[in-house]
Amino acid sequence: MATAGELRSGKTHRDENFPVASWIIHPRHRELILAFYNFVRTADDIADHDSLSEQDKLAHLDLLEGELLGQGGSQPEAVKLRAALAQRGMSPRHALDLLAAFRMDVTKLRYEDWDEVIHYCRYSAMPVGRFMLDVHEESTSTWPASDALCAGLQINNHLQDCGKDFRNLNRVYLPRDALAAAGATVEMLGQDKSPKPLLHCLHGLAQRTETLLEQSRPLSASVKDTRLGVEISVIQTYADKIVKLLKVRDPLSERVHLKSYEFLGYSISGIAAELTRRVLGRNAVSKRAAGA
Repeated sequence: MATAGELRSGKTHRDENFPVASWIIHPRHRELILAFYNFVRTADDIADHDSLSEQDKLAHLDLLEGELLGQGGSQPEAVKLRAALAQRGMSPRHALDLLAAFRMDVTKLRYEDWDEVIHYCRYSAMPVGRFMLDVHEESTSTWPASDALCAGLQINNHLQDCGKDFRNLNRVYLPRDALAAAGATVEMLGQDKSPKPLLHCLHGLAQRTETLLEQSRPLSASVKDTRLGVEISVIQTYADKIVKLLKVRDPLSERVHLKSYEFLGYSISGIAAELTRRVLGRNAVSKRAAGA
């Protein structure tokens, strides 16, 4: 059996639609975050691999899980994450949740309703935010807002890539009931341009995703670590801009991804907004203390 790393797609943390262990995050956290990312990216690439059978994919994911839990040392990504977590005294729970999502990717190709999609996000996206919060020793009270942001990011990605996922993987994350309510069919995802019923469905799902992102908006202010708060603000800004594109454009025929210069501009905007909010917040506290 090939090592899991040999099955990687070649995608790295620099190719994602969101920052991973960026310069904003304190350097002391970088090694652990990158170990987590490389483990997760490897497992994700296995689940999406175009030449592995379902049985082989599941076997590779099981091997990664076993070695993450200490059962062997043949998979470098699992061994490195295991060591990095042990150094911090952290549980592998979030990585294990993500492995559950990748098993779903292998065995589950359709979703019945919005609740099923959110359940998938509970394992495919929410553990990433929870992991980052745990790395920074933030309170679990921040989890609900983080879960909303991570689910919003995940569904944005589902909508952006709906055509590619269908054509390449026969995988459809759009809920069956939403497609049916709009008079759309799964097969429409194979076209070069969305027919009106499919476009109506996609825009409706983008609106629901925007509601999730409204629920996540307080997150950056609720974390204690300033660097993490700034990173969250940047990610929230990206997510907000992408969902606005998805509400009005056709992902089968129009651009619904941010360009590099847009990432830069929105990064600066997100950083400035969060730093300004924190400075104003401290000033307000100082004035109240002086008045007392």
